Amino acid sequence: MKNYFNRIRNFIRHDHAKVREEAYLNEAGSIIDLEYRQRQIDRGMFRQSGY
Repeated sequence: MKNYFNRIRNFIRHDHAKVREEAYLNEAGSIIDLEYRQRQIDRGMFRQSGY
């Protein structure tokens, strides 16, 4: 049962991060800004650490 709730929680967390990432990318004003923002996301800007 605990595993089931953990899976749901992880799905919800992941979905929120993805929405925030997309909103952040949509605010880009130029192609250079968009590429910069993509690199920030790839480096884990919106991901929580395991600590």
